[in-house]
Amino acid sequence: MENLEETSSAYTHILYNYLIDIGLSETLSQYINMFALLTALLITATIIHFLVRRVLIRIFGQFASSSKTNFDDLLVANKVPRNIAHIFPLTIAIKYMPHVFVDFDSFGFFVDKCLKVFAIILILWIIRSLLNTIRDYLKTLPNLRDKPIDSYIQVFMIFAWVAGVLSAFAVITGIPLLKFLTGLGAASAVILLIFKDTILGFVASIQVSINDMVHIGDWITFEKYGADGDVIEISLATVKVQNFDKTITTIPTYALISDSFKNWRGMEGSGGRRIKRSLNITINSVKYLTVEDVKALKKIQLIQSYLDTRERDIDNYNSQHQIDKSLLLNGRNLTNLGVFRKYIDSYLKNHSAINKDMTIMVRQLAPTPQGIPLEIYAFSSDKRWANYEYIMADVFDHMIAAVSYFNLEVFELPSSTNFMKFDNIETETSTKASN
Repeated sequence: MENLEETSSAYTHILYNYLIDIGLSETLSQYINMFALLTALLITATIIHFLVRRVLIRIFGQFASSSKTNFDDLLVANKVPRNIAHIFPLTIAIKYMPHVFVDFDSFGFFVDKCLKVFAIILILWIIRSLLNTIRDYLKTLPNLRDKPIDSYIQVFMIFAWVAGVLSAFAVITGIPLLKFLTGLGAASAVILLIFKDTILGFVASIQVSINDMVHIGDWITFEKYGADGDVIEISLATVKVQNFDKTITTIPTYALISDSFKNWRGMEGSGGRRIKRSLNITINSVKYLTVEDVKALKKIQLIQSYLDTRERDIDNYNSQHQIDKSLLLNGRNLTNLGVFRKYIDSYLKNHSAINKDMTIMVRQLAPTPQGIPLEIYAFSSDKRWANYEYIMADVFDHMIAAVSYFNLEVFELPSSTNFMKFDNIETETSTKASN
């Protein structure tokens, strides 16, 4: 390369001297000499670029097709060989461009700076291609598919761009890079303000990854941002959630550590999905059961053995304590609400879609102005959303239909139809009274 440079330097003014000898002016000879050298350099750089690119692409292609790993395939897909091929002609251009503009120092100085800035940009392109290749490769590894790889790649890319921009400014201004960085110390507060979200996102990405808070593919609910769906991307600044209505919600990454959200991964990894819903029973419909009522309820198979056992225990207790049963309130008694609660409990334990290895509970909550809430707390075996909703609806359909068999009523606010019926009854009553 040094011999080539010396030869080039020696022959820089051959054409110029020839033109002077044939009588052209000095200025015209300099311009013609410059354009001729520039054309020769561009043609040489183009030929070298073409050859190097063909050779690199062929070598990488053959290596990728013969190797077992897909990393080299990703190198080709992300155009790493193409970008590397640009280095050779650019190096030649930087090295020999001063000889082209040997008679035009100011313009040659400008072109030299432009080429060096372009070299920095080319290095950034290569780094970006390599980082994208590493990102794509890491995403193919089973253990890393749910990790926020994009965040870490973006962090490295930001550092590369910052270093590249600072180097470009140092080249343009002619100030040494170390001195240039020293001067930036005064502007650090402004830089921190500009990159506040990036810094917060970087810190949040690390904490999210270390604490295993969110994976790609997790179902999360973030009420503050209206997000309810699957995480499809975790980047340095944002987290993208595809909601169940197929809309996309973008959440700042640092919001995952500064605000509260719900991750449904635990449910999806467990044996069932929770059913927690109540039915309000009117208080006035709750009553003690008579012997005839118990006899009628024994026809319900799920609670037949329970009623036999309870009736025997209650009768023994009342007999031992000589309870006066002429008044139903005395002694121990069964209530229609208690028997209904036992019936629903037995129904859930015999339901094929309820997970028997997890909590199954029918509980009575504190009375409210809307009645007595009778809550089901159980887990469906099928966690898929549509099937889960079907199972829960099926259970409550049965509950609502079964209430009347126990002489209970479900609380319901009166509708306009109820008021119309009431008005009709009052009208008929007043008409009969007047007659």
